Amino acid sequence: MGAFDHASLYARIADNVQQVIRGQLATVRKVVAAFVCGGHVLLEDFPGTGKTTLAKALAQSVDARFKRIQFTPDLLPSDILGVSIFNPQTQAFEFHFGPVFTHILLADEINRASPRTQSALLEAMAEHQVSVDGTRHDLAEPFFVIATQNPVELHGTYPLPEAQMDRFALRLALGYVSPEDEVGILSAQNRTHPLDALQPCASVAEVLSARHSLADVRVSDELKRYIVELMTATRRAAAVRLGASPRASLALMKLAQALAAFDGMEFVTPDHIQEIAVEAIAHRLVLDPQRRFAGDTAQQVVADIVRTIPAPR
Repeated sequence: MGAFDHASLYARIADNVQQVIRGQLATVRKVVAAFVCGGHVLLEDFPGTGKTTLAKALAQSVDARFKRIQFTPDLLPSDILGVSIFNPQTQAFEFHFGPVFTHILLADEINRASPRTQSALLEAMAEHQVSVDGTRHDLAEPFFVIATQNPVELHGTYPLPEAQMDRFALRLALGYVSPEDEVGILSAQNRTHPLDALQPCASVAEVLSARHSLADVRVSDELKRYIVELMTATRRAAAVRLGASPRASLALMKLAQALAAFDGMEFVTPDHIQEIAVEAIAHRLVLDPQRRFAGDTAQQVVADIVRTIPAPR
């Protein structure tokens, strides 16, 4: 079965999530695409816009193991990865697995933990393994991190370092919904929360099958060069001190393949790349401080690059 034959799986998960998250079709589509292709997602938005609810809705839509970590300043790396504890009966150390050993991990308010604790996720997110006390432990497949952070409450927070940001395939913002959708939210939660009644609509095996078949979605050499041209332009932009890495190129290609599969197509089009480019690239850039103080944003830089570089047709 080709990846484009899994379009119904994407639609099923997206429709299930939208029973809880109203008015966010475009964002839900991108989150589901990232989940299936193996990328991690950072949700950054104001309080109360549904970041944690979206993560929970996705987790409940897939019949998979789910863990949540509330990041706080006193959280330790061992609270995430696990710890070796001495057993007096066996006279040996036994490893107690931490919450990172799951399928879907919600890292809530990730920027409230110290850089040391944040870095505990680096190996897990990049290599799907963790090393504790010199021993390597493989993580489950799929392993998907969906992290949240609040961009306005900066007191007591630690900005994510560039290496950590580069591990996220996407950074998304939900934003506020329309008044009509907000009225619908009030009605839906009049008695109970929609999450309470949400049932799984997909299995781990289905997700892995869809992921493995993404290689069947063709990406032409012209589109591969187009992706590299976009990345190269970020490295040469006057406002950018640190451009996008080759990891960004790979993430953008895989996300585009997932979006094409979402649409039931056998090949990636320039529209798929342009749809996801800003969210896949902007968070990886480090702007020149003077340009940042002048009001430039990484999102504007990437959007300008996408507009100016002609896409193959």
